[in-house]
Amino acid sequence: MKICLIAEGSYPYITGGVSSWIHSLIKGMPEHEFILYAIGAQEKNKGKFVYDLPVNVVEIKEVFLDAYIREEAVPGKRLALTDEEQLALLSLLEGSDVNWGDFFSMLVKGRLPSVGDFLTSKDFFDIVNRLCEQKYPQIPFTEMIWMIRSMILPLCLIIEEGMPEADLYHSVCTGYGGVAGALGKHLYAKPFVLTEHGIYTREREEEIIKASWIKGHFKDIWIDYFHNLSQCAYSYADRVITLFGRNKDIQIELGCDAEKIDIIPNGVEVSEYRDLPGKLPGEEDIINIGALVRVVPIKDIKTLIQSFAFVKEQVPNAHLIIMGPTNEDEEYFEECQQLVTSLELEHVRFTGTVNAKEYLGKMDMLVLTSISEGQPLVILEGMSCAKPFVTTDVGSCRELLYGREDGYEEAGIVVPVMHVTQIAQAMVTLCHDEQLRTQMGNNGYRRVSDLYTKEKFLEGYRDLYRECEGIQYGRNWI
Repeated sequence: MKICLIAEGSYPYITGGVSSWIHSLIKGMPEHEFILYAIGAQEKNKGKFVYDLPVNVVEIKEVFLDAYIREEAVPGKRLALTDEEQLALLSLLEGSDVNWGDFFSMLVKGRLPSVGDFLTSKDFFDIVNRLCEQKYPQIPFTEMIWMIRSMILPLCLIIEEGMPEADLYHSVCTGYGGVAGALGKHLYAKPFVLTEHGIYTREREEEIIKASWIKGHFKDIWIDYFHNLSQCAYSYADRVITLFGRNKDIQIELGCDAEKIDIIPNGVEVSEYRDLPGKLPGEEDIINIGALVRVVPIKDIKTLIQSFAFVKEQVPNAHLIIMGPTNEDEEYFEECQQLVTSLELEHVRFTGTVNAKEYLGKMDMLVLTSISEGQPLVILEGMSCAKPFVTTDVGSCRELLYGREDGYEEAGIVVPVMHVTQIAQAMVTLCHDEQLRTQMGNNGYRRVSDLYTKEKFLEGYRDLYRECEGIQYGRNWI
């Protein structure tokens, strides 16, 4: 089977949990061919992959959301949109139910001169004017038209680009990736599977609420817009996969049909984490606290550093090792370094990208202070080498550390998001109690060995793909 796997803002451009998941899925399914449809933020990253693509990736299509910079247009055209097309666009802008079939048909290549012509046409101006009159009379038209254009341009360009033909479309998020998967199903009448790691709509909502560059009612418009993109993915998907029960509940709250949703947890090759190298001679008295993360705001490295400052007051022999790429948000990395300096903290080290297996065995505990997560692979990796964790209460962290009445007991300590003192106290507790660290590490090892193996993860997707082979919409497999 030829599967079009759709990734947004992750594989193959950056490392991280979702990227590792995609890489493992493709490598673990040599019986299938994959077309990789990669949506990136900036065109300057074209072809700059941080992974060696597996041999069963037979094609890669790169799409970048900043491609609108090259968009040219002849403004003021009258494009004679049908009533259905006008209604589809208006529904998207005002946050009501969208007829995505009409929207796709309007924008795929050949129907309109270009996306640029569309967004500068008299038809588009008329629809935005109707939106202002009906729902946002307090917003000046000029501000609205520019905001709407910047908002939907990437979406329009993705639809105009079309999709490669495949036997199955599999997106690993909603958002633009989810719309791309729905477009594939619309164009070729083939099944569409959606896997959500985090909840895209909620993550965008949090970003928009915090964003200083979006003012007043524009925040509502942006939130409605991303909600509509997720609705597109949920409505078109034949099956929706999530990683744990809490995410499933949120998807249902957001409008996904509960009957479509299944849970397939992440998994790791536990045996690969046995017998990792430990501390070097002379380092036995050091307490190593490790964070295997990308240095980006969503991982909240600043709270981690501030918490470690409190730890150092009570555990002078504690060291903090932050292991992960620092080049994804260089400004944030610099701010983190400045925070270490301003706190006059010793024994904080940023390693950059590392081979995790060379470091994990040396850690006494691991910590994750993320603001948002799905089901972090790093926790499964840490549990595979029997390391206790301190994590914030996001995604499935609580379920991984405390279990769901599975009899394995606690594998670490869960703390509130951004709570410096509780995060610090949890680390201090583990620093002072070696027996507790050992017990929690063993609990985690037993849980991951029984419930979160790579074998179970791959078998779950093999069954899913077999099930999709039975879904026919009138065309043969290619």
